[in-house]
Amino acid sequence: KLVKQVNKALNDMKEDGTLQQISNKWLNTDVTATSSTSFLTKLFKAILSGLKITILLSIISMIIGLVIGVIISIIRYLKVPVLSQILAVYVAFFRGTPLLVQLFLLYFGLPQIFQSLKGMTGFTATFIALGLNASAYISEVLRGSFKAMDNGQMEACLSIGMTNTQAIRRIILPQVMRMSIPSIGNIYIDIVKGSSLAFTIGVAEMLAKAQMVASTNYRFFESYIVVAIVYWILIEIFNYIQRILERKLSVY
Repeated sequence: KLVKQVNKALNDMKEDGTLQQISNKWLNTDVTATSSTSFLTKLFKAILSGLKITILLSIISMIIGLVIGVIISIIRYLKVPVLSQILAVYVAFFRGTPLLVQLFLLYFGLPQIFQSLKGMTGFTATFIALGLNASAYISEVLRGSFKAMDNGQMEACLSIGMTNTQAIRRIILPQVMRMSIPSIGNIYIDIVKGSSLAFTIGVAEMLAKAQMVASTNYRFFESYIVVAIVYWILIEIFNYIQRILERKLSVY
């Protein structure tokens, strides 16, 4: 009896357009759509709207990761007392724990200790977690490139009156960055794919949008295969840009 009443209420809402309005507002899709064309149209619109969030998340996270990673690698290269040991633990933690755990710890755990973090949005938590995670890997890539540099270059810089900071900024770091581009590019790809975890804390990126559409139509295969293809295309575009950049810098 209860099921019949619920079905009748849903049919009434469908007929007067209420159900369509609610689904468009909260799910960004029309659950009343029945045709295949309408479904695919809604799916592509939803995924494209989520694509903007995915790209924005990955760019912000990469900037954070690159800045922090460069700082960490320089400090560890110069073997600054105390700081080097602290940052070694930092790198070990972020490389040794799952990204999802780090995301949950930042979004759900830390606000219980630090009251100022209670207003943090899922979007903010995601790019911070991705950025910090990426910084650990980037710092290790750069540290390896620093070690690959000839020590004679640093000695030559110091012999003409440069400080350690000037030598690294003007001579060493530009070479290190050029050597590290392929590995840093791979880290960016991991960031793009890792951004799909944002849906677990309510961020409506590509995967979340596809899941919303799939849950209202029970067409999970089409939804997830389209998301996979969009991710694939996005990564291939970046790979193409990376190859161009590597060719441009290979002349130096």
